[in-house]
Amino acid sequence: MAIIAQLSDIHIAAGRGGAVDDDSGPVRSLRAAVSSLLSLPARPDAVVLTGDLADSGLPVEYARLHALLSPLPMAVYPMPGNHDDRDALRAAFTDHPAVTASGVLPQAPVQYAVDVAGVRLVCCDTTVPGAPYGAMDADRLAWLDATLAAAPDTPTIVATHHPPYPIGIRFIDDMRFTEPEGFAEIIGRHGQVVRLISGHVHRGSVGVLAGRVSTTCPSTYRQLFLDLTRPGRAAVTGEPAGFAVHLVTDEGDATTHFVPTGNYRPLMEVE
Repeated sequence: MAIIAQLSDIHIAAGRGGAVDDDSGPVRSLRAAVSSLLSLPARPDAVVLTGDLADSGLPVEYARLHALLSPLPMAVYPMPGNHDDRDALRAAFTDHPAVTASGVLPQAPVQYAVDVAGVRLVCCDTTVPGAPYGAMDADRLAWLDATLAAAPDTPTIVATHHPPYPIGIRFIDDMRFTEPEGFAEIIGRHGQVVRLISGHVHRGSVGVLAGRVSTTCPSTYRQLFLDLTRPGRAAVTGEPAGFAVHLVTDEGDATTHFVPTGNYRPLMEVE
């Protein structure tokens, strides 16, 4: 059995003076998320960070992010979102060989696969430099196809920043994963993929792509207002921050839990 936690849309931000304020909302929220994760009765085997880790893609933001994650005793696997800078992210996580080995050319996609307790985690790069929407070009799709083909019998979670299915919130769907048909075709060819996970939405949601359950993760910082009207409003809410926990059994069955941030304790034992 493998347990993989997902933190997303952290948005560590530098202030006007160029430094990250330790009392800022994103910093306090990430501290709370890390504390909540460590309070779980069964600690995850690994943590994946599904993008928008920094707000402006600045080296100082990634340095603070890396330090805030240091209490986690398990492996942490970062990947970029549309707010991130690939090179700055890669430079901050030099202690993660899978990340640094994902590319040596400037602004090369941050994409890699790792094994976590018998489950394969495949991290895809859907970012388009300078754009809020996501896409995977022919080279990235070919990489994904070859990566999945290399381990056809291992239960696999595929992670992206941009979700490959419509959310229904106009603000998010305007920054969607464009033309996900090629991605869906590849996923459909590889039966070992048991879950697709994404960020970007700043709230939990569940959809389907190529017959596979797909989920998005709450933000560790702020949640987007659930307005499904048209044209709808782009707004944040006071809903609690959170994260996701993905369980994959030895038989390859996958379950996703959405966890609100906070060190919650049992109120009573249930017989």
